[in-house]
Amino acid sequence: MASCYRRCLELGDELNVQSLAFPAISTGVFGFPSAQAAEIAVTTLRSTPTAVSDARLVAFDRQTLALYSALVDRV
Repeated sequence: MASCYRRCLELGDELNVQSLAFPAISTGVFGFPSAQAAEIAVTTLRSTPTAVSDARLVAFDRQTLALYSALVDRV
């Protein structure tokens, strides 16, 4: 999953985009742990060097939004 986020950022750099939006990937669907999926998303997006200045995580429900919010607010 982390490689998916990294590759998207790489493509964003290649295409010179300023922003990307990421839907909530594997946040509970098919049995993958939501908290782990959110952690991977936030950690990977923060740690990957990129020229993309705006990476948005799109939550489809309140539970996922709460997971993302808690992780993003953590410094």
